[in-house]
Amino acid sequence: MPCTTLLVGKNASNDRSTMIARTDDGHFDEKKLIVVTPKQQKRRYKSVLSHVVVELPEEPLSYTACPSVDPSNGVWAATGINAAGVGMTATETITSNPRVLAADPLVELQKPKSRREKEIPGGIGEEDILVLVLPFIRSAREGVLRLGQLLEQYGTYESNGVAFNDDKEIWWLETIGGHHWMAKRVPDDVVVVMPNQFGMDSFDLNDAFGPKKDHLCSADLREFIAENYLDLNQNGVFNPRNIFGSHTDQDHVYNTPRAWFMGRCLAPRSFRWDGPGADFTPESDDIPWSFVPERKLAVEDVKYLLSSNYQGTPYNPYLNHDTGLRGKYRSIGINRTGVTSVCQIRPDYPVELRGVEWICFGSTTFDALLPVYTNVSKMPAYLANVSMDCSTENFYWASRLIGALADHSYNQCAQHIDRYQAAVMTKGLQLLREYDRKMLDSGDYSLAAEANEKLAKMAKEQSVQTLNKVLLASSETMKNGYNRSDN
Repeated sequence: MPCTTLLVGKNASNDRSTMIARTDDGHFDEKKLIVVTPKQQKRRYKSVLSHVVVELPEEPLSYTACPSVDPSNGVWAATGINAAGVGMTATETITSNPRVLAADPLVELQKPKSRREKEIPGGIGEEDILVLVLPFIRSAREGVLRLGQLLEQYGTYESNGVAFNDDKEIWWLETIGGHHWMAKRVPDDVVVVMPNQFGMDSFDLNDAFGPKKDHLCSADLREFIAENYLDLNQNGVFNPRNIFGSHTDQDHVYNTPRAWFMGRCLAPRSFRWDGPGADFTPESDDIPWSFVPERKLAVEDVKYLLSSNYQGTPYNPYLNHDTGLRGKYRSIGINRTGVTSVCQIRPDYPVELRGVEWICFGSTTFDALLPVYTNVSKMPAYLANVSMDCSTENFYWASRLIGALADHSYNQCAQHIDRYQAAVMTKGLQLLREYDRKMLDSGDYSLAAEANEKLAKMAKEQSVQTLNKVLLASSETMKNGYNRSDN
């Protein structure tokens, strides 16, 4: 699924939390935020799309998830934090190349062509991965190892990147063909940018086949590369992106511009991003996978980056004048986003309070990011009870309505949107601070549910106020408007 991922190491964040964030960019998929308890979890999982059957371990943990409201195509749980304080986002669709896919084909469902033939199930994919992994892990590293084992056993029918975080580490895993994979611990001082391409541009094979401190991979990866003549690198450099990724013209329109914008924000003085002699342009194939940011990032900075429409550049589709480049590249904040999440794991808190999940429904350019505590038994109705029909009674549809109306009259609505996003962020942080103190002082962690209800109530109030404003602004700019001097 076309998405954008951002990973923030603990020394790159303002409060030493780890953050993994992703926009889940389907096709206007209706999404909700729920809690899945152990009693609700099956011991045998069957994929709707690939028909693969996976036996699951005993004693799962509870976890949050953002599944599709319509279950007909599967769960698509997208993102969550479990009761052990481990976050996961799955998946970032990434690119590959014909050499890799020929050597290790994707494992696709093979339907019988006649009554004599049997169906051959496909592998696991984005529909399944979070449900198969998150309830059964107690660290980010464990997440990599479990997913790696599943990939080797069942294969996958698509190329994906998956992130895990706990209070100490972030790990990033990328699939290679149908059964191979590699994963890397994100350095603590960097921010990783991932725009639908194979991302890793360095990897220590000696560590992966030795101490396994910061690198993990398929057991036969070295042989796989050598036997299939996959290595395109020169001068002894090992760049996985050159081996397993793509460098296509489509990348230069759809993928690399997003990495360019995020890098431009993270390291504006470390590199030259514009004009003749720029170190990187929107169409550069060698934009780094990670950057040491020139200042530490707070959660609102993550939201800003994932809301980008190339503001401050000639590629901004909302410019009043035509630059000849306006709208040339695929924005990060795109119209068809279902849900965006920031899984924040805070190291200085007990496990009951460690996980905070920030949720934004609809296009990030227009909609607000709301925090909730994750170690609860259920989510507020405003987040969880989402219908297939449009309604102002839940955060998903209110967000979609705000975005659609504000886009229509961008200049008239921009100030309303800025105030809305700032208000939800500010009031959300205030409520977190208030309830953090209450729960730390009292030891009563059940107050998290009360806090979430107040957060949801605040989000509804702010959304309704903003919806009123953008509806009026958009109504005033309707094409059939006509005013006379005596009106």
